[in-house]
Amino acid sequence: MRVLVVEDEQLLADAVATGLRREAMAVDVVYDGAAALERIGVNDYDVVVLDRDLPLVHGDDVCRKIVELGMPTRVLMLTASGDVSDRVEGLELGADDYLPKPFAFSELTARVRALGRRTTVPLPPVLERAGIKLDPNRREIFRDGKEIQLAPKEFAVLEVLMRSEGAVVSAEQLLEKAWDENTDPFTNVVRVTVMTLRRKLGEPPVIVTVPGSGYRI
Repeated sequence: MRVLVVEDEQLLADAVATGLRREAMAVDVVYDGAAALERIGVNDYDVVVLDRDLPLVHGDDVCRKIVELGMPTRVLMLTASGDVSDRVEGLELGADDYLPKPFAFSELTARVRALGRRTTVPLPPVLERAGIKLDPNRREIFRDGKEIQLAPKEFAVLEVLMRSEGAVVSAEQLLEKAWDENTDPFTNVVRVTVMTLRRKLGEPPVIVTVPGSGYRI
């Protein structure tokens, strides 16, 4: 899942990004509304975690722009105000969810994951394919009943492949969904991660390489 965190409190923004990356999400971070609009115009995000009170361009205007563009991106709006009227106003702007500060990180993560599931064709919370069961919320993976431990990027790649439901996913698409914008697109990071993932999933192999196209399960 690709997430953009937009928050002018840099310590909070960086802390949220670090936490979400540990949950196997690809996260970009910006600290004002103008930078948010720039990133949204370049990258495809599943979810934008958007502070409402932003410098340069207000969070309300960023939200309006996402709605105006007809993007499938979901918006989780953050604010220091917990008033019901403010929450209602934020939702009426086009935000998909609203979370007042301070918040529990576990709740933020759950809300981001719930919104991420709504950006694509609805799928069950627990993904199952080829003997693999993947639970994004619990960060658990089982193959034929045996639990498998994966690093965050390996988990992210497997989740993208599972969500594709047998369709071929290109290396570029995996890079887009599982890594942030600081990753060099000319590295072999996708190929190496897939190789490690295959080894950890065991025999017989379930990730198929489609020459010249990508990978599928």
